[in-house]
Amino acid sequence: MSVEKLKSDLEKVLKKAFESIQKSENSEEIEKARILYLGKKSQINSLMKSLSNLDSQQKAEFGKYLNEAKAKLTSFLEDKKLSISSKVKTINDNFDFSMPGRNSSIGSLHPITKIMDYSIEIFEDLKFECVEGPEIEDDFHNFTALNIPESHPARAMHDTFYFEDGYLLRTHTSSVQIRAMREKNLPIRVIAPGKVYRKDSDITHTPMFHQIEGLYIDTNVSFSNLKSIINTFLKKFFENDDLKIRFRPSYFPFTEPSAEVDIEYINSRGEKSWLEILGCGMVHPNVLKMAKIDPSIHSGYAFGLGVERLAMLKLEISDLRLFYENDLRFLEQFKRAKL
Repeated sequence: MSVEKLKSDLEKVLKKAFESIQKSENSEEIEKARILYLGKKSQINSLMKSLSNLDSQQKAEFGKYLNEAKAKLTSFLEDKKLSISSKVKTINDNFDFSMPGRNSSIGSLHPITKIMDYSIEIFEDLKFECVEGPEIEDDFHNFTALNIPESHPARAMHDTFYFEDGYLLRTHTSSVQIRAMREKNLPIRVIAPGKVYRKDSDITHTPMFHQIEGLYIDTNVSFSNLKSIINTFLKKFFENDDLKIRFRPSYFPFTEPSAEVDIEYINSRGEKSWLEILGCGMVHPNVLKMAKIDPSIHSGYAFGLGVERLAMLKLEISDLRLFYENDLRFLEQFKRAKL
């Protein structure tokens, strides 16, 4: 290969190199150009290997030409680097670092989470331990151990989400109470907050909602103890020491006697009315036996309240579905709400 041919090839490479470097807009692009045209695997290095095929005179002539070309290319790269650096410096010099930063939007807890946390805080102040359990349950913990026979309506398909393997989505957090009774030493004083699932949906019901269930088992636990703890919680939650509360006889398979608790409130027509707020009762002896606790020695009470119902009353919301439509205009109303 002749020296003229090598010089021609080198000029073509240099032309592409200068164009590429000229178009570079930042230090990363400059570095890529340096590697491409001056690196170990570059075309210029390949041309240097051609020196071995030339005689002494040609080798000296093309070698000098090649070194001068590399020096020009290196100098052009350095000049381009300085040019880019000066632009960056000018931008930084014009920036006022004393200016306050831009405010970023800060998220907040969902109102249901706030109500849940506030309720848990009240019960923990009343010396209840917070416990959790699985949302996918077996039949024993969700029904059988709670004295719910196979013929009970609560087991019906229209109420419960069943899986093919016999498991189900828990319909209440009472299943957690059963686990606590079987695993913890007496006395037991726990609350079980969490998500529960039922096939129901309207302005006051959703297929998934939140419950907080409480359980206290010891010797000589009475219904008056239950009334006292419910009264204390509700008056603290609604911040009203004069809140009127009533207990009505009811039926639950896992408590006996059982009661539903109502509070007095002012309805949309400005009239005083009663609203059911929770269910409660003394733990049924059969449930104690299922947990291997002797009902002749120990007794206890249990209660369960719906967090969404509490949230609707506390925050004066008329439609439960608003909590789950993810409308920021609705949710941002409670961003700074303190409970």
